[in-house]
Amino acid sequence: MKNLIISILIAIPLYAQKPQLEEVADVGKNQPIGVAVESSTNRLFVSFPHNEPFMFALTEIKNGRRVAYPNEEWNKQGTDDKHFNNVQDLYADDKGSLWVLDSKPAGGASVFGDSGSAQTGEFKLIQFDLASNTAKKVYRFGGLPLDKSGLNDVRVDTQKQLAYLSDPALKAIVVLDLKTDTVRIVLQDDASTTATPRYTLKIDGVEMTDENNKPFVSNVNSIALTKDNNYFYYKPINHDRLYRIRTKHLANTKLSAEDITFKVEKIADVGMSHGLECDAKGNIYYGDSQMHAIRYVTRFGKVKTLVIDGRIIWPDSFGVGSDGYLYFSCAQLNRQPKYNNQQSKVDLPYRIYRVKMPN
Repeated sequence: MKNLIISILIAIPLYAQKPQLEEVADVGKNQPIGVAVESSTNRLFVSFPHNEPFMFALTEIKNGRRVAYPNEEWNKQGTDDKHFNNVQDLYADDKGSLWVLDSKPAGGASVFGDSGSAQTGEFKLIQFDLASNTAKKVYRFGGLPLDKSGLNDVRVDTQKQLAYLSDPALKAIVVLDLKTDTVRIVLQDDASTTATPRYTLKIDGVEMTDENNKPFVSNVNSIALTKDNNYFYYKPINHDRLYRIRTKHLANTKLSAEDITFKVEKIADVGMSHGLECDAKGNIYYGDSQMHAIRYVTRFGKVKTLVIDGRIIWPDSFGVGSDGYLYFSCAQLNRQPKYNNQQSKVDLPYRIYRVKMPN
């Protein structure tokens, strides 16, 4: 009897420790996209596309409130080197820098196919020093086909001085040399970077098709870089499989296109997903909109569920804090008017969440 009581007392706190969703910030009617966490201080940054109602392109969340980062002047729309145009993704590296991908593809290169009539895309990558909150350098992607590219997500390898970016429009990984500001395009049209044909997303019983009955499709989109900078993970949204490649292969300019293809590793079948992030233990987190869940793949290739919650609606971008939490945005893309007969199904306000990572 005594042993039974002890077992019950032990079981209760274990059940209570099951990860639960926690709201970090209410961002009103502004759709959040990029998320980054500076791990040493847990500073949280969130970006927003330049859609109405527009407030700021890039913010730091302080006490649950948005503050323009690095200041309000930078958040006045512009295509020069001192203003944001359309902030897409964020990455906080291990050397105290915040990297901001400002990406506005040409109309035909947008993953949505409706980003305007511009014939040339506008792209820049800005490196901010988080100690001084000032821009250190702006990169312009020399050699990138601006009319065809659709740069989406970015990760920065501080050891090799390279940035790795997903490009759904090119169906490729773009490798930016930070020393020369020039790019190499790798794994283009590879099976690992190309969406599975006739793979229509269906969430909450609703297919993601627009008014022209065109389904939402994204080639290579979500990416992650391990904390030791040794492995780069990626996958298309409309694809079941998660892939990775050693960064030394992405850095090797002597490898042919065929050689690089043979270096790709198939990791796990994770289903339709978006958003990727890696923690210090090698767990790869991703969003599962169909199950309203955050899942992860362990370094041994096992697929596990971290949390399931009805508020998890199209988790788009992730950041890992040293406080043991995974932070993420919910963009609710599938509930936009475009995919619901021009009626918004968005559950306002938009929010930023966090959840405790496994010990």
